[in-house]
Amino acid sequence: MTDINLKSIPDSIEAMRKFAEVYAKRTGTFFCSDITVTAVVIEGLARHKDDYGSPLCPCRHYVNKSKEVLSAYWNCPCVPMRERKECHCMLFLSPDSQFAGNSQEAGSKSILDLIS
Repeated sequence: MTDINLKSIPDSIEAMRKFAEVYAKRTGTFFCSDITVTAVVIEGLARHKDDYGSPLCPCRHYVNKSKEVLSAYWNCPCVPMRERKECHCMLFLSPDSQFAGNSQEAGSKSILDLIS
């Protein structure tokens, strides 16, 4: 977390955490059984939201992140997730995924503890 405004991180992370919970419940998906995966993805989404104004998928390589944000294809929830429930980041997993946990909630304290 060295290249972003540390003061804005908790608010951004909390916003992304809340978004992820609402989206998981709405789509019937679950967070990974390894909460560190969820924490890292939420942190990446928050970072991109702070830096680029949109929660660009943090699990992909981009030549030009600003350009990718404008195309909106990889902005979370990305097109593959919206259309086919395929989350490359493993943030939103279908109940039958071998990696899916049984929770659609990611506690603030748990997430912050894991990324700090």
